Amino acid sequence: MRRLDPARQRYDWGSTTAIPDFIGIAGDGEPWAEAWYGAHPAGPTRVLPGPDDAGPGAAPTLAAMLDRDPQRLLGEDVIRRFGAQLPFLLKIIAPRQALSLQVHPSLEQAMEGYALESASGIPLDSAERNYKDPNHKPEMVMALTRFDAVAGFRAPRRVAEVLGELHSPLARRMRRTLRLNPTRFGIRQVFTDLVSHATRPTAEEIDSLVLEIAARHEAGASPSPRADANALEMARTFPGDPGVAAGLLLNPVTLHPGEVLFAPAGCVHAYISGLGVEVMASSDNVLRAGLTTKRIDVPEMLACVDYVAAPPVRPAPEYLAHGTRAYYAPVDDFELMVTSVAPQDGSLTIPGRGPRIILAVEGAAVLSTSEGGLELAQGQAVFVGAHERLVTASGHGTLIQADVP
Repeated sequence: MRRLDPARQRYDWGSTTAIPDFIGIAGDGEPWAEAWYGAHPAGPTRVLPGPDDAGPGAAPTLAAMLDRDPQRLLGEDVIRRFGAQLPFLLKIIAPRQALSLQVHPSLEQAMEGYALESASGIPLDSAERNYKDPNHKPEMVMALTRFDAVAGFRAPRRVAEVLGELHSPLARRMRRTLRLNPTRFGIRQVFTDLVSHATRPTAEEIDSLVLEIAARHEAGASPSPRADANALEMARTFPGDPGVAAGLLLNPVTLHPGEVLFAPAGCVHAYISGLGVEVMASSDNVLRAGLTTKRIDVPEMLACVDYVAAPPVRPAPEYLAHGTRAYYAPVDDFELMVTSVAPQDGSLTIPGRGPRIILAVEGAAVLSTSEGGLELAQGQAVFVGAHERLVTASGHGTLIQADVP
């Protein structure tokens, strides 16, 4: 069991205070959007020095430590299914403004895109690169505070209702397309027209739409107040961006602490505000169509989108044992568990197997394995190797665990 120091991701949409406050350190006034706990090369987590790390054999990162002894730390089952690598990535995420309008590729799309870009000689760190690795990136976020997002397409009739009292030229065009084709193909046409270079609305058309939305939102006359609030927040950060209008096509989602949202491959989504913990397949593949200063590749993004209208996927907890609930996603790369322990519980066993990353999100707890014990305060995390098997917790706190099903 080893303590971890997360990789800091300084994206411009990040809060300057949320993550420092959560992990109990002083902020530096710069955005800190995400804290990564994993072995992905785009954000390698450092392993804090331990009693056996003196001398030249020390492993400065989790990836290096896993490379030294994959059979013991990852286990035969994980290596057989995923190779000698940690298949998941755990993050703390803290948006203070809307993230990009984005989608993640399927495994097949990621493998093909990565191979094509590599064959073309595009460096992995190039701004022209879409695929940073050959992996898919299904992800699940659990709210630690109120967490707002948009995810997945709404039913065409519901989109038409949201647009119903808007009379700007752009709103009328969107509504007419859906009236002529009130199916997922109509949604696809509207979305494609909004984000594609040749057909995207002008900044002036977006501004006109936003003025209408602001007026009805202030008057309390909106058929979807959360959709209007999200659009106004997007427009505040990215005025004139077509992603503001595209957001009206998506389901608004508000998570309260402990609630979960799952974004599968092909799901168009954008996180807007809050503090949460994410677990995902170990990948950094993001395809964007707007609301960002990063690379936008609309054709590649559109090729990966699933246009089927459906409610957002919000997994319900399954209670496994006293103090532990699990949130399962329909993927093999990860699962998410939450264990709450109190002094009267004594020592609780945390279910799970294989390699794990455990993050304390409240209070303080003592973790124990066959290799000893460590106390975790809020914001601290450890890696537990597959060879350690049984993990117990005592004290008074709440722990989030990412492991492999």
